[in-house]
Amino acid sequence: MKILVIRFSSMGDVIYTTPVVRCLKKQIPNAEVHFLTKPAFQYIYNNNPNLDKLLLLKPILAETIADIKAEKYDCIIDLHNNLRTAIIKLRTGVKSSAYKKYTIRKWLSLKFNLKLVPNTHLVDRYLKTVEFLGVVNDGKPIDYYVGQYRLDTLLPPSHQNGFVAFIIGATHFTKRLPNYKIINICEDLKLPIVLLGGKDVKANADEIATALGEKAYNACSVTSLDESVFLVSKAQSVIGFDTGLTHIAEAFNRPIVSVWGGTVPDLLGVQPYMVKDVLVAGIDLGCRPCSKFGLEKCPLGHFKCMNDMPEAPITSFVNSR
Repeated sequence: MKILVIRFSSMGDVIYTTPVVRCLKKQIPNAEVHFLTKPAFQYIYNNNPNLDKLLLLKPILAETIADIKAEKYDCIIDLHNNLRTAIIKLRTGVKSSAYKKYTIRKWLSLKFNLKLVPNTHLVDRYLKTVEFLGVVNDGKPIDYYVGQYRLDTLLPPSHQNGFVAFIIGATHFTKRLPNYKIINICEDLKLPIVLLGGKDVKANADEIATALGEKAYNACSVTSLDESVFLVSKAQSVIGFDTGLTHIAEAFNRPIVSVWGGTVPDLLGVQPYMVKDVLVAGIDLGCRPCSKFGLEKCPLGHFKCMNDMPEAPITSFVNSR
């Protein structure tokens, strides 16, 4: 059987498709599994041994559809379920199965602070789409096959014998702790800190690193994404927000503190998956969640979801590992 799995974006959503690809490959005899995504996310599958071929979405959808037709697939597993995938399925005529997005339920839950979305992890919802093929959840974590690097080329000597990885990046402001909260937490941690994130949080990282001195090593926009993932895989513990690198960290069975502000994991089904040692940090507020994916500022101006976040449970969890 020749199967195409589709998920275009984003980092966290694509990383959660890896159990589907693994289960298809391992459980269907002689299955040939291909995956279609945006070029920006190809790194997630570049070294994955469960994937036979990686297809990249082209700027002109008709060209991608032509590529799909040429492969003569037996089945399409649609894990994105949007207009483009609907067009792909219509134009190719390949038998397909799509995951339930609960779009209306999510909107109602967000608008009226209701709990209408089943508290089912995104991985399990993805796996529902392949049940008709006899595929079941194998109970294993997500997959990420990181490149091999050396700590002595990525970190100073002070941080090579144990460190906490603090992922301070996230696409939107309401997903990130304010700098002063990050500094407070880091000051109470026993181990050295490695700050991870992209260019968008470099100014934040500079301020945090200056306040912490030699205790913190600022790797934001210094290391590549794959190098950052490698550092996460070697960390004693990981602290991060609702962002792709935090979700990728779940592949390495590290103790994780997952910090949530304006977004909540239950609404999206993206609480840490198959992680044995995890603390999900977030406070109950009538205004939370304020969005599904984060905002550029707090709609009410007070940003209590992060400003009032208790620091002691986070530091206690990390220091005890």
